Amino acid sequence: MESSCSNPYGRGTLNIFFPEADSYHLPHGYLLDIHDGDGTPSSSHQNVKGTAKWATSLENLLEDPEGIKRFREFLKKEFSEENVLFWLACEDFKKIQDKKQMQEKAKEIYMTFLSSKASSQVNVEGQSRLNEKILEEPHPLMFQKLQDQIFNLMKYDSYSRFLKSDLFLRHKRTEEEEEDASDSQTVAKRASRIYNT
Repeated sequence: MESSCSNPYGRGTLNIFFPEADSYHLPHGYLLDIHDGDGTPSSSHQNVKGTAKWATSLENLLEDPEGIKRFREFLKKEFSEENVLFWLACEDFKKIQDKKQMQEKAKEIYMTFLSSKASSQVNVEGQSRLNEKILEEPHPLMFQKLQDQIFNLMKYDSYSRFLKSDLFLRHKRTEEEEEDASDSQTVAKRASRIYNT
């Protein structure tokens, strides 16, 4: 699946990569890697997977590459995909250690999501917008206030609609059917072992 936006600055493509998902493209040659840290689920939700985990909180949905992919599909239909892309870009930005790379990525995030000419502009309060001058001295949390605004917008607006959407409900049904089929196979194998013993 591919997503692209017009680029008023004529600068490449913003590539956002999700493990076990497709690659997505936006302006500015930005690569965003999403991963789950050490790859293990959080201790509070070790046995909860897929749609059941996504339904517990937006935070849990955003920890799962498949959840992100499905949420993006939903937001794309609502014409608000830029919100999750901005949130993810900010998460990736916080991990950058190199000051020069941080400066470059800060400008890319600004030009893609925050400037008045941004191709994928997010809806943040006017007084919350960053001044371009601050981009010269970036720090890992410089987008935090804006990221929190967008997170809350998604949490209290789009996320609840996503959980009621056909897209989410279809995916949930598919998971349940696959789980039922798997359970049936397990029962059949156990019965076969008992019968053959």
